[in-house]
Amino acid sequence: MGRSQDSWNKKETAKRKEKKRKDKEKKREERSGKSRDGNSLDDMIAYVDQDGNITSTPPDPGNKEKVKAEDIVIGVPKKDENEPEVRTRTGIISFFNEAKGYGFIRDLDTQESFFVHVNDMIDPVSKDNKVSFELQSGLKGKNAVAVKLFKKDV
Repeated sequence: MGRSQDSWNKKETAKRKEKKRKDKEKKREERSGKSRDGNSLDDMIAYVDQDGNITSTPPDPGNKEKVKAEDIVIGVPKKDENEPEVRTRTGIISFFNEAKGYGFIRDLDTQESFFVHVNDMIDPVSKDNKVSFELQSGLKGKNAVAVKLFKKDV
């Protein structure tokens, strides 16, 4: 009697492949069975109410709001020409490194901190000085420019 040509490893590999094929076939049948079991288009539709919440009930046609196409703004609205761009602010120098030539100003109104460079200063300043400044957009956010010592108008 001759020995079998299939080794134990080959038999195990064949069993694993067959099991994987059957599992895949079973999953395919489950998926196709679910799509036929009541998952119609009406069950999958979701509606958004006037508050932005997702609901399963359609909105009441009587509550519809008429919107003119001209009233819809797409993009960023243009700046109003009447609005002044430059506003002088006041603040206190919270940190200043004279060797490196930069520091930070804490705005007295908003308590925000803004970067300032020595090239943007009109008057020489040091830490805890009260200053007036203007804001300008920089690479990493708002920067203080035109920084000068605060002088109260009497």
